[in-house]
Amino acid sequence: MSEAGEFVDYTLQMESTWEKAAEASERLGGSLKVYGASVGAVRGTVRDALKRYKNLNHDDITALSSELWEELVFERRLAAVVLLQTKVGLLVNTDLTRIEGFIRRAGTRELADPLAADVVRPLIARLEGLAKERAERVLERWATDPDAELQHAAALARDAATP
Repeated sequence: MSEAGEFVDYTLQMESTWEKAAEASERLGGSLKVYGASVGAVRGTVRDALKRYKNLNHDDITALSSELWEELVFERRLAAVVLLQTKVGLLVNTDLTRIEGFIRRAGTRELADPLAADVVRPLIARLEGLAKERAERVLERWATDPDAELQHAAALARDAATP
């Protein structure tokens, strides 16, 4: 695991409580392991990681998001979402492939919905030309995919993108 990934994981575990873990585990239905860190703690941890590791470029951000997503732990995956939300300005249309994988394996709309609305939508909104056309084709494919969660994500990204 990268130094930044270890920092995020360790901090999330230290911010956890068994009460929050029990509540979140019940809410999520046991599909993901839960540390028990609050959403605020997750956001603060990502903020602190970005301050500590200031020189993360596009490849570092996407690699860290994948590293965090790798484990079936809700707070780690939420940290990946927050990281992508925070650094959406660095993302490019080809990052939709990675995000598609995240949505397919999210296990809950608490992770998939913010990816669609707060990462995919602003990413596509700022693209231009051929990159935008390619990204729109990806959304069209998602909209007709047999995976209901991917269809839902496409609708969220589109609904939010239309003025």
